[in-house]
Amino acid sequence: MDFGLVKQTVVITGAAGGIGQGLASAFAKQHAHLVLIDREAAGLAALANTLQNLTEVQTHVCDLSDDLQVQALADNLSTHSIRIRALVNNAGTEYPTPLSDNSAQAMHRWAGLLDNNVTSMARLTRALLPLMGPQSSIINQASIWGKTGVADFSAYVASKHAVVGLTRALAWELGPHGIRVNAVCPGWIRTDAAMASLHSMAKTQNRSIQAVEQDILSGQALPQMLTPEDIADVYLFLASQASRSMTGQSLVASRGEVMS
Repeated sequence: MDFGLVKQTVVITGAAGGIGQGLASAFAKQHAHLVLIDREAAGLAALANTLQNLTEVQTHVCDLSDDLQVQALADNLSTHSIRIRALVNNAGTEYPTPLSDNSAQAMHRWAGLLDNNVTSMARLTRALLPLMGPQSSIINQASIWGKTGVADFSAYVASKHAVVGLTRALAWELGPHGIRVNAVCPGWIRTDAAMASLHSMAKTQNRSIQAVEQDILSGQALPQMLTPEDIADVYLFLASQASRSMTGQSLVASRGEVMS
């Protein structure tokens, strides 16, 4: 399917692995020009090497929690007169933060996860805003846990609820400029981060990994673990003009685990 993104600039954060890597491949197959951002230089370089036969690829190593690094990235893109068609705020982290953790670093880890998953998203969006205009699309990475809740992951759940709220607020704020802002709420996707969470849940519940995964699948109308490729078209749609009537929305892609 042609989403009309040929030679359109698409910025993807957290691109070196997991969902970000799958999205980079999907947008490359649409021949969009890619600006890939991650903290992990080797992973970015390897990904760019696999995509360069499909499209133009830039890579930028950047810590999105650092104001100076983010502004330097924005300045670099500005000097090349780049106009951003889609910004995919995918970067984030996931780990358990049980309230029973009374260690000295517990609340530091809690706050750090929110900064990584929400504040950094706002920081980059603000820095890149001068490179966007009418028909630009911002796509924020949320989660079905931004619609529900789960024990022991309060910081992650809170961060994803915050992403949904940020998406709605920015839709109103940027709408007068013709910029659309939407979010995607994926369900369980077979990535390293999600599988680490699954392992943590199994350990906490003193159950096998297979048993916990089976519980997850039994809660889906379509009982199969997702892959990044399974949900890529949702992001392509939101980046394209086919979704031009949509803003402030949080689209769930969970094989029916969450229906809203």
